[in-house]
Amino acid sequence: MRACANRSFLFAPADHPRRAEKAFALGADAVILDLEDAVALAEKPAARAAARAALARPRSCAAYVRVNAHDTEFCYADIEALVSPDLDGIVLPKLESVAQLECIDWLLANLERARGLAAGATDLVPIVETARGAAAIRELATAGSRVRRLAFGAGDYTADLGIDWSLAEEELLPIRSEFVLASRLGRLEPPVDTVFIHIREAAAFRASCERGRALGFQGKLCIHPDQVGPANAAFAPGAEEEARAARIVAAFEAAEAGGVASIQVDGYFVDYPIYEKARRVLETANRIRAAAPPA
Repeated sequence: MRACANRSFLFAPADHPRRAEKAFALGADAVILDLEDAVALAEKPAARAAARAALARPRSCAAYVRVNAHDTEFCYADIEALVSPDLDGIVLPKLESVAQLECIDWLLANLERARGLAAGATDLVPIVETARGAAAIRELATAGSRVRRLAFGAGDYTADLGIDWSLAEEELLPIRSEFVLASRLGRLEPPVDTVFIHIREAAAFRASCERGRALGFQGKLCIHPDQVGPANAAFAPGAEEEARAARIVAAFEAAEAGGVASIQVDGYFVDYPIYEKARRVLETANRIRAAAPPA
């Protein structure tokens, strides 16, 4: 599993080789080859071969495949066809129960063993996007599986619940907050935020990214190349934010060494919680730099 900054996950249809190849060159932290919504039912079996071919090509970012949901006739064959050293991870749509999660985790473990891969080598990113999944989200986050982060899918979620998905997304605040809470409860990484379907609304997309980051998400699912750059920028600490975090960390650690655990930095009160938050900002910035491809 290659290092990934997790700011942008760009979908590309697995059965369109040119679009898939182009997606890997657009600066996303990860590309998700899609076997689910982007592929017609009759083309799903054939799309697996196209996905395998795309995974085998050289690339500078992580490569995931969104398989079909657990309760479809395609899921098992999708996963069986794709687990290999070329695959960084599986994106599992419409996860709704711990039983489904355990089933997929078991399948991946056995395929890894049979194919000589390290245990846990295949990342698993579930998309929670239904009422049943949302109701079980804390159980899913604390299940103790290979899952490192959850992703939110607002398209299916709003359709399932009959919610009007507005440009400003106020109606998504409760479920987004629940994703962050559940992820922390399960000691997972921060979650990955939903796609944004208004492709021509660039300012609204940037605002959606900023809302997601402010709520505690670490990145964004993207459905258009133009969304990659804004997502990468929104979910990375800016130069000023990183410099401020560095000042806080340095000053607090010096004070703590002298027996003091509450200080002021730039006129801002700093104690352990503020120090920990600043330290996470620096960790995020360092992770992004470490995952960047060589110039």
